[in-house]
Amino acid sequence: MAVVSGDYKVENDGLSAPFEPIKCHEFVSECTFGLPIYKWEPQVEIFDQVNSWWKENALDGRNSVLFAYSLGKAQRILKHLDPSIGKIFVHGAVWNTNQALLANGIAISDVLKVTQDTSKSEFKGAMIIAPPSAFGTPWMRRFSPYRTGICSGWMAVRGTRRRRAADRGFVLSDHADWEGLIQAIVATEAEKVYLTHGSTASFGRFLQEEKGIDAVELQTLFGAEEVE
Repeated sequence: MAVVSGDYKVENDGLSAPFEPIKCHEFVSECTFGLPIYKWEPQVEIFDQVNSWWKENALDGRNSVLFAYSLGKAQRILKHLDPSIGKIFVHGAVWNTNQALLANGIAISDVLKVTQDTSKSEFKGAMIIAPPSAFGTPWMRRFSPYRTGICSGWMAVRGTRRRRAADRGFVLSDHADWEGLIQAIVATEAEKVYLTHGSTASFGRFLQEEKGIDAVELQTLFGAEEVE
């Protein structure tokens, strides 16, 4: 039997269905973060950092704008924010995604939508969740003064944090890290593993030499969007 996976993580985020390995003969796996330098902290620690950052900004008289993908990452963040700190707003793209999920029976945290009619005073000390495409756009002016943050696995690399020019980077990914990938692949007991995206060559060599797994690179027509 062959199993083809999509993007996955082994840590239960409390929102999506938990990861469940399926024993198979062949397994297709992504390895976006297939290098030992990528090691995620438990998400409870990351969300403690996010909430502490938000609280600090609010006490400093600044709003907090956190950038995350509108589908998946944004909802994961919303589930773990501390609403006692202040109001929570979302960009229209996140709001529309939330409504689609709610319509399909998925519980989403109650938040406010940023609109043209929202007065600036309502944003005082608030957390605003927006997609990365909103960074540096005129849409941001209404939140001034504010600090910006990005939630992404790429924030584990210091140079990436500098290039993104955000005030704060939080290492939070919906992809498995190095240990998570190994854990997931070994659990399948697959005799052959096909690797896509990321560090396919080096991760494949590791699986072959250290785990005795027949691993090969699988070329695909997509993957540029993997950069979070």
